[in-house]
Amino acid sequence: MPRSYRVAILGATGAVGTELLSLLDQRRFPVAHLKLLASPRSVGQQLIFQGEALTVEALDEQAFENIDLVLASAGGSISKAWAPKAVEAGAVVIDNSSAFRMDVQVPLVVPEVNPKDVIPHQGIIANPNCTTILMTVAIHPLHQVQPIQRIVAATYQSASGAGARAMEEVKAQALAILQGQEPKTEIFPYPLAFNLFPHNTKLNGLGYCEEEMKMVNETRKIFGLPDLRVTATCVRVPVLRAHSEAINLEFAQPFSATLARDLLSKAPGVKLVEDWQANYFPMPIDASGKDDVLVGRIRQDISNPNGLELWLSGDQIRKGAALNAVQIAELLDTQDLIHPTQRTTVAAR
Repeated sequence: MPRSYRVAILGATGAVGTELLSLLDQRRFPVAHLKLLASPRSVGQQLIFQGEALTVEALDEQAFENIDLVLASAGGSISKAWAPKAVEAGAVVIDNSSAFRMDVQVPLVVPEVNPKDVIPHQGIIANPNCTTILMTVAIHPLHQVQPIQRIVAATYQSASGAGARAMEEVKAQALAILQGQEPKTEIFPYPLAFNLFPHNTKLNGLGYCEEEMKMVNETRKIFGLPDLRVTATCVRVPVLRAHSEAINLEFAQPFSATLARDLLSKAPGVKLVEDWQANYFPMPIDASGKDDVLVGRIRQDISNPNGLELWLSGDQIRKGAALNAVQIAELLDTQDLIHPTQRTTVAAR
């Protein structure tokens, strides 16, 4: 008899939460019952799932009773406080925050890259940072053929990375500027419309921000290479949705751009986008709403005979967050790593 699960979405009304809701339906994940959880200001709102209006509920001590799977996208402090409670109640948690990513006991998983890492989970599986997901999906097929020695990444990150309110802020700023008014800032420290600035997370003593160190540390963990040389510069750009990245890879020997192009044209989760005559390569506007990471402009690094460069765009909300989480859930399902009790026979929500 096919398994089905009682699922909770934590942070259901946010940009990633609503995308999770949509993807569970689109990908026909076996949901027997769905519970929507969010902050007090969202309690009572209604969201549609498979034609049925579901009411958003409060997060409390009873929230995870009879729940098999929690998809969490409510921020690190919420996850730290509530994910262990969900596990204690018998659920598996797939967490989209940074709370558990570097915990040695918690798998950090990109299904196209390290699917086997879900197997030893102890109740919590971490979803990597959006920029890390997009990059590792694109470069892992190359790494499998010839190990990568060094990664230099520059990111061009959209407002969506800071959530739905940040996207609305950029729209309002653009309108204000076009009307000759002073743009107002609330989510970001500076106006993002018609502007850009280095990523606004906290800097460490070496001058790297938290977002950059996420790419460094998470890539090492996902690849299982704690000494992999990685550096990153992360930048906020005035794009509503979908991030882009310029990636420079160094190998021990030359890596043919032709071979890289062939490998990426066949890689899962990747779509090759290249029209050299038209100078047409991946763009955020084309990646928005798409599952695949768009990759192109693959070329030799003229400064390094062992270097290879590529450009990518990917939907931060979708593959960079919600889709990756649902794909992890699908992995858990196919490998029988969610263990619902007899309550899975319940059919109604």
